[in-house]
Amino acid sequence: MGRRTVHVAVYDTPADWEIGHITAHLRETTFHRPPREGFTVAYVAARPGPVTTMGGMRVQPDLTLAELRPEDSAMLILPGATAWEGDPEMSRFTRAAREFLEAGVPVAAICGATAGLAMEGLLDEREHTSAAAEFLAATGYKGGDHYREADAVTDAESGLITAGPTEPVAFAREILARLEVLEPEVLDAWFRLFSASDAAAYGVLEAAATR
Repeated sequence: MGRRTVHVAVYDTPADWEIGHITAHLRETTFHRPPREGFTVAYVAARPGPVTTMGGMRVQPDLTLAELRPEDSAMLILPGATAWEGDPEMSRFTRAAREFLEAGVPVAAICGATAGLAMEGLLDEREHTSAAAEFLAATGYKGGDHYREADAVTDAESGLITAGPTEPVAFAREILARLEVLEPEVLDAWFRLFSASDAAAYGVLEAAATR
């Protein structure tokens, strides 16, 4: 993939644990052989100035939504946040997600961000998951027939990735697969190690890092 920047949306109280695995491993190149350039992770906010995460970290955005263009990006990632619960400004991020999907650039959303996409109508015709089917049904969206009971889901046609709040590792797995960051065998081992502490998986990762 030519574009090597992944954009992560930040707004009031983004959930730290939902994006920690993916932001670290997009930048990390340990398991790439031959060595491969990692992705640049750029943080995008509605306006200039720092954003404070749910865990209290202050993030200085790299750009604003007004500067964000799908053609400059490999993917837009939307974490969950308390801001998804009724903040009208969040519609600016869902409109950005629409622009990305219409431009053929994938979007990944987890937890409350999936509800935002549902209200924007972006899940009506795309396979998806979330915290629970009832959670999305409460938004009044029309995509219930496309809901899947899974840890994380990638819609094959659009590349839209969704997950619930308890599945940050599966969320990262789908993103790493979509962006072809790791070979399938290495990605499988990565997921087994970080999701289930599978000791056997470490040997696969160690071999990938040294071959």
